[in-house]
Amino acid sequence: MTFSGPRSATRWTALLTSVAALAATLLVGTAAPSTAAPDPAARKAGGSAPGSFTGYAFDTCSAPAQEVMDAWWDESPYAAVGIYLGGSNRLCDQPQLTPGWVGAQRAQGWRLLSLWVGPQAACSTYADKMSFDFPTAEAQGQAQAAAAVTVAQSLGIGGGSTLYYDLEDYDITSTPCRQSSLWFLSGWSKGLHAAGYTSGVYSNIAAGIAALDYADRASYGTYTMPDEIWFAWNNNQADTVTDERVLSSRWDDHARIHQYLLDTPQSFGGYPLTVDANWADVGEGSVAKPAKRLCRGVEVDLRRYPTLRAGKRGPVVSAAQCVLRKQRITNAPITGRYDARTVAAVKKAQRKFGLKPTGRLTAPTWAALLAKGKHPDLKVGSTGEPVLRLQRALTAALGRKVVIDGVYSVDTARRVTKLQRKRGLSVTGVTTAEVWDELSGQ
Repeated sequence: MTFSGPRSATRWTALLTSVAALAATLLVGTAAPSTAAPDPAARKAGGSAPGSFTGYAFDTCSAPAQEVMDAWWDESPYAAVGIYLGGSNRLCDQPQLTPGWVGAQRAQGWRLLSLWVGPQAACSTYADKMSFDFPTAEAQGQAQAAAAVTVAQSLGIGGGSTLYYDLEDYDITSTPCRQSSLWFLSGWSKGLHAAGYTSGVYSNIAAGIAALDYADRASYGTYTMPDEIWFAWNNNQADTVTDERVLSSRWDDHARIHQYLLDTPQSFGGYPLTVDANWADVGEGSVAKPAKRLCRGVEVDLRRYPTLRAGKRGPVVSAAQCVLRKQRITNAPITGRYDARTVAAVKKAQRKFGLKPTGRLTAPTWAALLAKGKHPDLKVGSTGEPVLRLQRALTAALGRKVVIDGVYSVDTARRVTKLQRKRGLSVTGVTTAEVWDELSGQ
């Protein structure tokens, strides 16, 4: 699926025939409907790969060395990586792909998109192909699922994870070929569900994905459908929006990955790779848990954090006092009045952060107070309390509203980029220790 992957013979030639024109030929078989269904508990299981995530992903033929992954984590927008577990049509060797490598990436924060490249369509030119016989094709799909699960488990990619079958381009106007591929993929999904895994299929939007979509709508229940689709459509749009080739609503709920840019040379941290770029929205997406208020009855997620000085009153002062208490700068009560104890607390905070101790709560002091805490690397797709602190601190530092919701969105990345450019930092859109230090006054 990447530049040196098994699609080289076809290079993702888009089929010009529309799905509507294929309606007469895309009628599926008459076998008994499948009763197998995805396991919701497995799909949402904690610790699964890739888990719940909305953001950028890349895939390349061979798993990169650790120093490359480290550099790309710090400087690239990507937070997920496609890895080729195996299969008869996998072209590239994987010397880096070990349990240790998998564990190291997951510990760093990378989401893993696990691909399996086995037999291809019966009408394709690949050496290892599916059978034209439907029951045989379905059995082959189940066997491939079992093989993929074995490899995934050996690498530490356990139950609840999604395994994606890489089905390269083929002629979906050939009814026997299309139907045998559908039965194969049905077997793949059945086998994964039985093993406690989530089923995914990667293919060209005009080939395998279009065939799956029409089969789901025209003969609902005949095949066991994948839980997630990963569609190749080289339109340079980082989203999961489709066209008339995907009309089923089955994959609308955080169950899509879009490979939107193919065979693209990119370099981060001095390490070049040729990659495919993807936008992923899987699991439950990147959604932050409801945040607890720092102080009862006090709102600290403000549209702006203005300069405050002695004598000021109101909700913004209460927010400042709340943050000072939560950061253990003071134990003074929250009064909403910028009194002598508040001035003293602000001076204490300023000395702590290496700022001039004026007692006035300025933008740099606000930013340092709001950013205080653990400082992990963050990028598009990150969620949680550190993202909240970052968004608050950015609002203070930039002097303009940043959406404060605990989800590191593309907009959050733009605001980080603005801060980096303004402060003369490396412009990456990724929040690293350098960004945190700048916000913290260090």
